[in-house]
Amino acid sequence: MKAIYPGTFDPITNGHSDIIKRAAKLFEHVIVAVAASPVKSPVFTLEKRVELAKLVLADLNNVSVSGFGCLLVNFAKQSDVQVIVRGLRAVSDFEYEFQMAGMNRILSPDIETIFLTPATEYSYISSSLVREITALGGSVDNFVSPIVRTALEKKMC
Repeated sequence: MKAIYPGTFDPITNGHSDIIKRAAKLFEHVIVAVAASPVKSPVFTLEKRVELAKLVLADLNNVSVSGFGCLLVNFAKQSDVQVIVRGLRAVSDFEYEFQMAGMNRILSPDIETIFLTPATEYSYISSSLVREITALGGSVDNFVSPIVRTALEKKMC
């Protein structure tokens, strides 16, 4: 069975990687779906976010990375995916994710959504906090891979 793990990944964090590794143990194949998300005004281009995710996840044989710019359930159908994986860091994430799962179920009843939680040490990490710390000259070594840290520093400093 194939699963899809969607997100903006601006940038991909250790928390994202943890969820992806967990999903890779549960499914034959996991597609990391990098959303174009122009409304969020990402720091990195879609192409760069896909590239960084591919580099960070290169050691996972049953994981691939693709960019997309359409409705998630449509991309999932095109990719022959049966499950959407979503990460929950805290209770505050649940309400939004629950709404999204409900909408996706109405749009495509044949695709299920499952929720995975990251390891405790990653439960507070978010891409927006990583970007803010980098922009203010702080160290993000504990939050992202060295590849991502270097890309962030080049882009934001």
